[in-house]
Amino acid sequence: MSELITAELVDLDLSAETKDAAARSLAERMAASGRVTDLEGFLADVAAREAQMPTGLDGGIGIPHCRSAHVTEPTLAFGRSASGIDFGAPDGPADLIFLIAAPAGGDADHLSILSTLARHLMDGEFTGALRSATEPGRAASLIRGDAPDEAEKVAETEAAGAAGADEAGAGKPAEEPTAAAEAVPPVAAEPTAAAAEAAPAEPAPQPAAPFRIVAITSCPTGIAHTYMAAESLEKAGTAAGVEVFVETQGSAGFKRLDPQLVADADGVILAHDVEVRDKERFAGKPTVDVGVKAGINRPAELIAEVRQKAARGEVSAPARPTAPMDKGAGAADSYATRLRKWLMTGVSYMVPFVAAGGLLIALAFAIGGYTINKAPSVADHFVWTESTSWAALLFQIGGVAFGFLVPVLAGFIAYGMADRPGLVPGFVGGAIALTINAGFLGGLIAGLIAGAVVMAIQRVTIPPVLRGIMPVVVIPLISSVIVGFLMFLVIGKPIAALQKGLTDWLSGLSGANAIILGAILGLMMCFDLGGPLNKVAYAFAVGGLANPNEGSLKVMAAVMAAGMVPPLAMALATTVRGRLFTKAERENGKAAWVLGASFITEGAIPFAAADPLRVIPSAMVGGAVTGALSMAFGCTLRAPHGGVFVVPLIGQPLLYLLAIAIGTCVSAGLVILLKGLRGASAGRPADTPASDASGVTVAA
Repeated sequence: MSELITAELVDLDLSAETKDAAARSLAERMAASGRVTDLEGFLADVAAREAQMPTGLDGGIGIPHCRSAHVTEPTLAFGRSASGIDFGAPDGPADLIFLIAAPAGGDADHLSILSTLARHLMDGEFTGALRSATEPGRAASLIRGDAPDEAEKVAETEAAGAAGADEAGAGKPAEEPTAAAEAVPPVAAEPTAAAAEAAPAEPAPQPAAPFRIVAITSCPTGIAHTYMAAESLEKAGTAAGVEVFVETQGSAGFKRLDPQLVADADGVILAHDVEVRDKERFAGKPTVDVGVKAGINRPAELIAEVRQKAARGEVSAPARPTAPMDKGAGAADSYATRLRKWLMTGVSYMVPFVAAGGLLIALAFAIGGYTINKAPSVADHFVWTESTSWAALLFQIGGVAFGFLVPVLAGFIAYGMADRPGLVPGFVGGAIALTINAGFLGGLIAGLIAGAVVMAIQRVTIPPVLRGIMPVVVIPLISSVIVGFLMFLVIGKPIAALQKGLTDWLSGLSGANAIILGAILGLMMCFDLGGPLNKVAYAFAVGGLANPNEGSLKVMAAVMAAGMVPPLAMALATTVRGRLFTKAERENGKAAWVLGASFITEGAIPFAAADPLRVIPSAMVGGAVTGALSMAFGCTLRAPHGGVFVVPLIGQPLLYLLAIAIGTCVSAGLVILLKGLRGASAGRPADTPASDASGVTVAA
């Protein structure tokens, strides 16, 4: 296996001015050395990781990183910028940029090397040496930690020390200590035998046991922030006279803290952006729960905070556990913000079931026709040589997968609210919603009720002896009974009636009402390009597929058509008027053709992030046009995903493609017009991007 970094992967004069340009410049070096197989795919993975959380750190450091299927082996590229590049760090731009690339199945040895680098970045001497390096090979050697560099460093130190001693001997009185001598703490003189005999025999006082903290650090990728936070906490603990033991839950796996160490700990710090594994180990201890970057940027504050909680006797961990979707939530977060996160949790876990089940059902219809739903069970009747039997098999597998839609939605909404204890009552409530025909809406409400019930139970003060059985026995039992009672006997029937009314309304949609609904859904799909509003519209459409009718199939068609427009429009715009876009955007435009055709609305995000005021309104107009036309044409769709690849399963397929083409042209035309007006207002030709002396495009 090749070395993690070589001189060819080092750029000591990185000229990029944005983080995207910096990542591209360093990634191109990786691609040139054969370590990245698909440059654009890899950069998309880097951008997706960057969108989760900025990768800038205090001290002028940027660490863009990701795990990607386009990486052949663990690789690191280093760039040094004279002007600095903004990676979102609180203290300003970064001049040291490390692009870390790990393969999707990266081995533990190299991931450990990456974690070691992350720890070194907390060492000022290491970063100082990189800033002063004059040769790429020297920088690569420093990062690798090669032994020759260490020997050279020691030799330089010894030579400097000898020169200092000569100067001290020539220019100072003999009795004056040198600077080196002052740096060594004085050693107490040993007592004489007589003094020892005269001293009374007193037992030596036992030093007080230091305050002991156990900590967990983890980040979404598990490569850099995880280990930086660990190093920062350990250093701050040493400075404060506190013992800190850290369990890093990173990509290389994690070594569990010794149970006795956890039991003896005086406090707990959880610095994480993903769910802490086996969090219940820390129940009953003073706990500080923050994001991973807080562990890097303010470790001393976290240590002081957990000590204060311990002094006050606060035991926060078991009383009010933090739900996964509330990680990093501030006190100022509104209830609406938290509610959105909870609902998005359920939808995100539901989508894979929808995609798998819905596509299998659609494929079954394509092979066996729409009457395949009346086929007998393949467990009782299956003929290996008949296509209808295979179609029936696909339909029945898809039906089973699709049947999990509502319980998974409810279960993971409750999980987002109350962590693992919410799963059981959430799934139970979702299953009851199916039983009483409350459908998608019933599952949504069941999940919220289950989460609220568990959160209420968790607020009750429990004797320590019972805490161990609460999440396993007591909470699932009590919450399931309460949720089941409410769903069966109190609110289930009204919700079922509301669901039926909604279904009937969709079935009766026609004319202007259908067109207006299509336009609204198109606007929602294109407003945040895969964000919460997009997912609400998508979930609404998918929910109708559980009990399909003419209206719900039209809604599904309109939603998918509108969702394809933004990336296709950006791809068309970069093809027609490429000079209005940066080189990076033109490259993204090539990928956007495929992403749009596959119904991946997120393909337009790079364009919206660079120019939201022009791209997002244009996308919304085109999406609204497409949604309205799809409804007006009476197009239907039984598959919840697939883009142009499921066109054979679409009712009125030619008109459906026409609606997408018209919306794409409308959005592309608006983007070109708005960007052209921007160029004209800046006093330059409309098709010439603004650029500085270095040729880097500058946003107007």
